[in-house]
Amino acid sequence: MEIYDLEPKCVWRNFHALTQIPRPSGHTEQVANFLVDFAQKNGAEAHIDEAGNVVMRKPATPGYENRETVVLQAHMDMVPQKVKESNHNFETDPIETYIDGDWVRAKGTTLGSDDGMGVAAAMAVLEDPNAAHGPLEVLITKDEETGMYGAFGLKAGELEAKYMLNLDSETLGEITIGCAGGMDVVCSMEYQPLNINAEGMEAFRITMKGLRGGHSGLEINEGRANANKLMARLLFAAVNTECAWVCSWHGGNMRNAIPREGEAVVVAPKQKADDLKALVEKCRVLFNKEFEEIEHGNIELTIEPTDIPATAIPEEIQTNLINAVMAAHDGVLRYIPTIPEIVETSSNLAIIHVEEGKADIAILARSSADSMKLWLCNSLMACFSMAGMKVSFEGGYSGWQPNTKSPLVAAMSQVYEKMYNEKPIVQVCHAGLECGIIGVNYPEMDMASIGPTLRSPHTPDERCLIPSVGKFYDYVLEMLKNIPVKA
Repeated sequence: MEIYDLEPKCVWRNFHALTQIPRPSGHTEQVANFLVDFAQKNGAEAHIDEAGNVVMRKPATPGYENRETVVLQAHMDMVPQKVKESNHNFETDPIETYIDGDWVRAKGTTLGSDDGMGVAAAMAVLEDPNAAHGPLEVLITKDEETGMYGAFGLKAGELEAKYMLNLDSETLGEITIGCAGGMDVVCSMEYQPLNINAEGMEAFRITMKGLRGGHSGLEINEGRANANKLMARLLFAAVNTECAWVCSWHGGNMRNAIPREGEAVVVAPKQKADDLKALVEKCRVLFNKEFEEIEHGNIELTIEPTDIPATAIPEEIQTNLINAVMAAHDGVLRYIPTIPEIVETSSNLAIIHVEEGKADIAILARSSADSMKLWLCNSLMACFSMAGMKVSFEGGYSGWQPNTKSPLVAAMSQVYEKMYNEKPIVQVCHAGLECGIIGVNYPEMDMASIGPTLRSPHTPDERCLIPSVGKFYDYVLEMLKNIPVKA
């Protein structure tokens, strides 16, 4: 069976179509044009706005003309993550999906159910002849995963809706009404590479892989190992025991994904080569022991000979960079004092690139409290400034503040309980959602976020729970019937 044979077919067929269109963040032109064409073929007006978002509109179905306008909102891009062995090209290749029991997965890559399932559900509503709704808008935003650029670029007046259903949450039965804000902490420096005297030296490539990684908002509280932090521990030990000199260092590739892999090229005196190999093995055993209950013994740490590079990192720069990464905060900083089960403030030391005279480090700081977010960002600035790096803050956005008196949420709770005989969980989350950003230009819009059950987004272990999709879609259809009438 293929995924387009799953029920409800209208959703899974559309999701399959999306998997066939390359759509990593930064490369969404093809999928945007596909969505406009799809909407027009199904009787909806559609256009691409100045920010690259797709906006669709469809008139009310007979009998629902008196309802307020509602917008279904999702994002078109996906996180491009793959296992090290994969040759997948996210800019040209379709996603290969398969069914694994009750789950749909991808072969060696992210699945793109974040937020392909939200897009597919909105598409299904547009083409479903049995869907009943008032005046309907659909907003599919661009480049949510890399900086929410589509949401930031959405202009006031583009939408007419009074209510918004964001379709980007990841657990069926939860209604999200608030989320954390974020800020990118970008650190950079240039240095004069040190020429290597290859006499009496050997070069090695140290590789780390097999970590679970994960969503740096939703899964930051699970204590998963960060490849950049673990590699820093190894390099700190190697440099301070004079076993190695670092030539290059790379780890992570997405600001909002906990880094799963990393590698460093080092040179070592020949008489220290065995000590270095022993240190790598010692760290492999140690890291797996420390994270046994979380990483399940899957952390791979290997060392292999490689060609001696022409240059290395100067000693002072090497020491400062390793020390800064060692010292920088990573993970949960604080939970919300009044809701102690929800993370308030965290950071993800996401990306490290050091090679050939240039060092770049990227960290995503999140918090539902702007003051705590600023404090965390300033502490990271202090840390990396002491290492001689230039630090800037980019792409900042405030959190989405919950409206506990929302008429929309009240209706959603009633509908869910009536459909499934259980109360939904109304919550705030630590992940970034576009609702707060959209709300800046639409302050009167009442909004909430829902979705089917996804697990491990932003990793190659991303998966979507098949039974949740039908319930999610039925819930969306029922909510469209229950949007309040115009005042």
